[in-house]
Amino acid sequence: MSHGFSSELLELKKLLDDDISGYCNTVIKNTEAGFGEYPTEAVKAYCDLLNRGGKRIRGALTISAYKMFGGKDMQLAVQAARAIEMLHAYILIIDDIQDRSETRRGGPTAHVQLAQYHAKENLNGDSRHFGVSVALNGALFGVHSAISILANLDTEPEKRLQIINNVNKNFIATAHGQTLDIFNEVLGEVDESNVDKVLLWKTAYYTFMNPLQMGAMLAGASQPDLNILENYSFAAGRAFQITDDILGIFGDAESSGKDPMDDIREGKRTILTVKALESASKIDADFLNSMLGNEQITKTDFMRCQGIIKTCGALEYAEGRAKESVQDALSTLKDVDNNWADIQVEFLSNLVRFLIDRKS
Repeated sequence: MSHGFSSELLELKKLLDDDISGYCNTVIKNTEAGFGEYPTEAVKAYCDLLNRGGKRIRGALTISAYKMFGGKDMQLAVQAARAIEMLHAYILIIDDIQDRSETRRGGPTAHVQLAQYHAKENLNGDSRHFGVSVALNGALFGVHSAISILANLDTEPEKRLQIINNVNKNFIATAHGQTLDIFNEVLGEVDESNVDKVLLWKTAYYTFMNPLQMGAMLAGASQPDLNILENYSFAAGRAFQITDDILGIFGDAESSGKDPMDDIREGKRTILTVKALESASKIDADFLNSMLGNEQITKTDFMRCQGIIKTCGALEYAEGRAKESVQDALSTLKDVDNNWADIQVEFLSNLVRFLIDRKS
């Protein structure tokens, strides 16, 4: 990853962090004034997660694609990028509930945070159920607020409609990917093709195609341009998710903001685990299979799972698939038209290389 790429990503992150912070302050005040103390708690939990930031890759992709096709109105681009980051926070809340995750981005997940609020305030009923219920309402606030931002972008009505339709199309694919991911956890046998569908539907559409096509549409990109971005997104999405799955098991909690045992505890089927179940000895495969979805897994058990995945070659195989996907993504950028701004094409090239070098 070049120094220029790193600097640009940090600049875009700061731009988005500042914008989102101001937006959150405003919506919290407006919610409290219009709806009172208790509905505001849902908005606060949503905004707390939104404000924690992360890398802002999706927002950065929106702005970069907008500039790549000649967009000049940075205020407009930042508003669209804010909506993309808000949609990301919305989906994270749902994902954390479904995965029963306790931490996200170095802090408690929204449903855990709200359960803690319930307990601290000595409210009636079950804290856990309260936390999940109110977190879902916070997520609903977030998604509809994001769509409202897109519906009011200062651009042609036809372009706004095109963008909103595309967001909905991509999120429908994401919903199906998330559903298949959950089914993969409970089906007896899962093959690599089902895992690959999750990589595309859950990650490629949502993390890459959605923000890239939004920025491009906002700048008036042609359908052939959007098709190239789709092909890039499929390859980049594979590389991103495979790397994410590797970090999910072999990363550390401090860097990733998540417990590395979560994916095994949840029974998540990834290229790593599917390949390990296929390639490991029967004793090791049976042990790994018994740990997938085991909420009582110990640190010792988890370390043995890590060893099995490494020893049988599943980790090396997954790393190879990620590198192949990076090359596939780079190849889609070789023959782009000269209407694509070179500096943003370079940004996309450097981004996909960054994906497999990252540590969190």
